[in-house]
Amino acid sequence: MISTVNKYLSLVKFSHTIFAMPFAMTGFFMATIKAQQPFHWQQFVLVVLCMVFARSAAMAFNRWLDADIDKRNPRTAQREIPAGIIAPGNALFFVIANAALFMLCSWFINRLCFFLSPVALLVVLGYSYTKRFTALCHLVLGLGLSLAPIGAFLSVTGYFDLLPVLVSVLVLCWVSGFDIIYALQDEEFDRSQSLNSIPAWLGKPGALRFSEVLHIIAGIIVLGIGVIGHFHWLYWIGAGVFIIMLISQHLLVKPHDLSRVNLAFMTTNGIASVVYAVFVISDMLIIG
Repeated sequence: MISTVNKYLSLVKFSHTIFAMPFAMTGFFMATIKAQQPFHWQQFVLVVLCMVFARSAAMAFNRWLDADIDKRNPRTAQREIPAGIIAPGNALFFVIANAALFMLCSWFINRLCFFLSPVALLVVLGYSYTKRFTALCHLVLGLGLSLAPIGAFLSVTGYFDLLPVLVSVLVLCWVSGFDIIYALQDEEFDRSQSLNSIPAWLGKPGALRFSEVLHIIAGIIVLGIGVIGHFHWLYWIGAGVFIIMLISQHLLVKPHDLSRVNLAFMTTNGIASVVYAVFVISDMLIIG
């Protein structure tokens, strides 16, 4: 049983939940503190479950759809489906089950979230097809993860607001930028298979410039959120760390040296998301 659970946790790269979950928590607490809505534990748990189920469905669907591509790529040939660890049919059932659980949880949150849940699934599942026809697939991935903060805010308030929308745009630019860096590893493979990506389109130097522009925009938005949201000194500590982490990954990765891509991808971005969320939420809870 434990072995099976571990296989599926590996399939969906559960550890990568660290990228979107902190921003979902940011959106949730913006609703309960900034928008002065009551905090309910049941609501909080449902938001967490929605995050887990939606991301698991999206990741497993990506692995299922790309199994043949992954099998041809030396970097990904040992993933669970091409390696025969998880059967394709079982992976697809896992996708359907998680998508259904996501919609079920959204039903218990509020009607708006339930009616928007198919749209969210369309975005997060549809991303997996985009590399087949557009180099802007990284932006679609960013869009999928950007639904976390605004979705969490909607789960509490039932309406849209500027601040969580800005956080969502921040996530879009941040995620798209670091996904481009991660995709540098597959530049040659993507070209050989007629797959679309920013690195395959612009080459490594051009892709890194594209990523830098996205991360500059992300940094500007971080500063804008602090001003528009009337945050205090705790926020600015988190914002400073976030911006430093953005800069550091561009210092770690060079067009001729990709040896530290995984360090830039996982470590710096994991630190960025957690620290930023902790300080944003602390600022709202402690200072108000």
